[in-house]
Amino acid sequence: MSLRNFLTSLPEVRRPDQKHRPFKSKLKWTLMMLLGYFLLGVIPLYGLGENSLQQFEFLSIILGAQFGSLISLGIGPIVTASIVLQLLVGSGLLKLDTTKHEDRIYFQGIQKVLAIFFIVFEAIIYVFMGGLSPAAGFSPWILIFQLLLGGLLILFMDEVTSKWGFGSGVSLFIAAGVASQIVISAFSPLTTSGQLAFGSGQAPVGRVFVLFISLFQGNILEASLAFSAILATIVVFLLAVYAQAMKVEIPLSFGRVRGYGIRWPLNFIYTSNIPVILVAALLANVQLWASLLERAGHPFLGTFSGQVPVTGVVAWLYSPNLIQDLLTGSFVGISIAKSLIYVLFMVVGSVIFSIFWVQTAGMDAKSQAKQIMASGLQVPGFRRDERVLEHLLKRYIGPLTIMGAITVGVLAAMADLTGALSRGTGILLAVMIIYKLYEDIAQQHMMDMHPALRQFMKK
Repeated sequence: MSLRNFLTSLPEVRRPDQKHRPFKSKLKWTLMMLLGYFLLGVIPLYGLGENSLQQFEFLSIILGAQFGSLISLGIGPIVTASIVLQLLVGSGLLKLDTTKHEDRIYFQGIQKVLAIFFIVFEAIIYVFMGGLSPAAGFSPWILIFQLLLGGLLILFMDEVTSKWGFGSGVSLFIAAGVASQIVISAFSPLTTSGQLAFGSGQAPVGRVFVLFISLFQGNILEASLAFSAILATIVVFLLAVYAQAMKVEIPLSFGRVRGYGIRWPLNFIYTSNIPVILVAALLANVQLWASLLERAGHPFLGTFSGQVPVTGVVAWLYSPNLIQDLLTGSFVGISIAKSLIYVLFMVVGSVIFSIFWVQTAGMDAKSQAKQIMASGLQVPGFRRDERVLEHLLKRYIGPLTIMGAITVGVLAAMADLTGALSRGTGILLAVMIIYKLYEDIAQQHMMDMHPALRQFMKK
């Protein structure tokens, strides 16, 4: 069997028979996968001893993981496989034309093999480098087997969501993790030890409660810190929604029907949240590797003090909380340099992945021109020719790809630097994912919905 035949015959989730599936059916599968994700996240690893990854809670949100549970790997292997494949295709080392059906299936096969490889690789690394250590008397392979099982379940749950539900599992799991983190960070009445805060003498986790308690007690500093976190979250939310709603509309007409046309929308953030997901996951992987290497006695990437990197490469790729530093008087000049490097890394990374994603996901001008021509549409005043339409689309798609990626990179970086309720990048991702999901549902399934839900979506 040739390599191509092997890759195209890998086990996969069967696609639904009907092309257009009803809203209720998609909603059912999406909720089932979401419920399964949360259930897997509360099942602890059997035989787990020390969980040194538990301190990196903010990384687990970006990776859609729950360290110490069956889904300790989260979406990390899937996203890492996507990053590697994007770089291989974008650099020309792997020559594939994803506009062709056969090459697209081949591309998906390679991506699945890479994802499985990284599931195995990361499971072994997490255990043998001390991130997730087995308890006394337990074999490390017991933990590795459970991590493999959880990683494969996440891989196929992502595939089920993509084919039978709304959006993708990767996006869904990130949004679910961030949303739960924001709710807990804003409204939890419990302390960090899990006790009810009221009457215990300890501060609650929820910033809303901290704000009012601090104002009542006259503690201006704590009230200011809580208020700044809440305000940063709201500002990031509004900016992300505004940027996501911006679009360029190209007027098109049906060549055979005079006087009737539509507008073909191109979103300002053309590649949506994909670039920032890849950049954020890359940063999370770098920090996890740095932590594991430090524990193994080889701090090549830097060292940590608790959750915060203090030396090496990871210290320069970590965003300081500028607002908190200013309010507490701990601001130092080097924070400006670190902030600029962090912003630059997020912007450049977003642009690179955005360009690669356009080429590999069939969003380039040539693919869009084929899609428009297949729909029987053309640009008014121009002859019906795919090359003419492609040339026109290049004027928009190229700049939108770059400008949208820069905007997303800046928003993600500034969100992190202002220190919101969850990691700023996570909030930005969650907002963009939910907004994109809302747009897709409203566009494809408005007539399938219950009247009350339809009225809500129209608003």
